[in-house]
Amino acid sequence: MRKTLLLIVLLPVLAQAETVYISDALTVPLRRGPSTGHKILHAGLPAGTPLEVLGEDRAAGFTQVRTQNGTEGWVPTQYLVDQPIAKDRLAVATKRIQTLEAEVKSLRENLKDARGTSSEVERNNAQLAKQAEQLQAELAEIRRVSATSIAHYEENKQLKAQLQDLQTQNTQLTEQVRQLERNVTLRWLLAGGGLVLLGLILGAWIKSRPRRSTWA
Repeated sequence: MRKTLLLIVLLPVLAQAETVYISDALTVPLRRGPSTGHKILHAGLPAGTPLEVLGEDRAAGFTQVRTQNGTEGWVPTQYLVDQPIAKDRLAVATKRIQTLEAEVKSLRENLKDARGTSSEVERNNAQLAKQAEQLQAELAEIRRVSATSIAHYEENKQLKAQLQDLQTQNTQLTEQVRQLERNVTLRWLLAGGGLVLLGLILGAWIKSRPRRSTWA
């Protein structure tokens, strides 16, 4: 029963193999095609957003997905995970803890009410006590796992934030390099055009000069 409970708490979407999620502490743009040069359809899908997988371009490093509202596009594969983010899993774990606490309380009340002198009542009391012990053990295990998940979530959140800053800087630097390349290309074009124009002017000037007579 413990293994089943842990699977329910930590892996609630195993049955949905074709669903992926945006990783922790990120907002990822949804693009029309599998590259950063394609048009952005959504400025930033927040962390934990569930997406349906439609296809994958491994060479480009992009995955084709569909959002819950039906929008289709491409996102970088590296920002996708196959299970809900830690924050969402913690919410499920917290809800399960509350349910278990309510069950333990109910069992204790039933155990108290069921005390009697007959052998059948005693057997029922023993069974209820055993169930209460099992639930207490499961509750302690879930709390331990939840505490570990919280620590990992905070660490991942900081790392993802740093990664987001680096990616933003990289994008800005890439755009600056592209702008410089465009400026250099434009200067070469202007210089070439100027040389052609200068050649035409010189040619016209030479032709317009009066020719000296060879008999002079």
